[in-house]
Amino acid sequence: MNADAPRPFRGIVRRTARACPLLLAAALLCGCWDRTEIEDRAIVLGVSIDKAPPEAENEEESVTHYVKGLGPPASDLIRVGVQLALPGRIPLGPGESGGGGGNDPQKTVWVVDVVGHSVNDALMNLQQELSARLFFGHLRVIVVSEEMARFGLENIDDYFHRNSEVRRMAWMMVSEGEALSLMKASPKLERVPSLYLMTTLDEGIRMGKFPQDYIGIYWSRKSKLGQEGFLPYVKLKKNQTLQTKGLALFQDSRMVGATKPLGIAVYMALKGNNPGGYSAFVKVNGTEVMTHVTHRESKTTFELRDGKPFFNFKMAFELNLEEKLNDELNIQDPTTIREIEQSQMAGAKKLIEEFIGQSQSLGSDVLGLGEYVRAKAPGYWNRNVRTKERWQRMYKEIEYKIDIDMKIRRIGMKAE
Repeated sequence: MNADAPRPFRGIVRRTARACPLLLAAALLCGCWDRTEIEDRAIVLGVSIDKAPPEAENEEESVTHYVKGLGPPASDLIRVGVQLALPGRIPLGPGESGGGGGNDPQKTVWVVDVVGHSVNDALMNLQQELSARLFFGHLRVIVVSEEMARFGLENIDDYFHRNSEVRRMAWMMVSEGEALSLMKASPKLERVPSLYLMTTLDEGIRMGKFPQDYIGIYWSRKSKLGQEGFLPYVKLKKNQTLQTKGLALFQDSRMVGATKPLGIAVYMALKGNNPGGYSAFVKVNGTEVMTHVTHRESKTTFELRDGKPFFNFKMAFELNLEEKLNDELNIQDPTTIREIEQSQMAGAKKLIEEFIGQSQSLGSDVLGLGEYVRAKAPGYWNRNVRTKERWQRMYKEIEYKIDIDMKIRRIGMKAE
């Protein structure tokens, strides 16, 4: 310390130096007073939601309603299934049994289901049966039955959107059959069933089998005036595997239809999503070959023609030839390669027209073409459209043009 410094200043510095160790010690001691042990939480990994029959009302307890004015709403009952992690049973690493869970998925989780008039009502009924508080910070998948999705997801979206514990990177999917059966599935590739459902879609993104459509992205799309949301449309197979059957198309919060599996490839092609992950048979010279899309490029342009929206889809694909069914077909001939490309272009154009036609007939603009109109012609939108309901009607009548270019890059190796 400088000896020439004023006496009051030297006193302040001395007191500050003495207080610093105390402040550092206090910082190290805090942080434990509000802890919650893992065993004190009921960790929710997955949720399923189905419509419940009227007779299921006998299962419901009056937890959120009792007297006049606090009675149950005049809504149908739903069945909510919850997949809870069992403390000490979740595998901690490769080859570990996680405290006795072993490789049996049903020994690592506990699936319980309850009925209620809404999602929150059902979960409050469930909470009344559990000793630990439900915690949604590790929620990975929400499975909704097709019957429930066609009825409408307003209540489901509202509850999970308001819940701050729910991550926007979780998946919501529509099940062809009962959603609860997916919570009770016993897949062999994962020791935690919900993680198998999540990994199937996450790996689908990396393999080019499915576009990014986390629950946060779905909510963002459906909130736009010129776009509708979609969800994975799945089915549980006999061998406990999950099949991605297509896209569940929505209008507002209600499911209105579903595509075939190749509809996923068409959507990703129109959006230019990579990598390419789908293969298809192509007819050429009286036989068939199998091609695989490796790369896509897409550009969508918009203009007004005669006062109506007109869209131009320009796409380019790179392909690999993976298989031929007839040895007489000479794939070393450039003419044959060009014929395969032409046949593939015709087939792709037909698939795209069917996909757009299906979405138009359902009034479900999952491509977000209305957002192009809002961005490129805001004056036209404000004068002629203005609302989402109006665009849903106009979308059914839009016109478009498709330009496709196909190039086969590799034909594979075969020893002579």
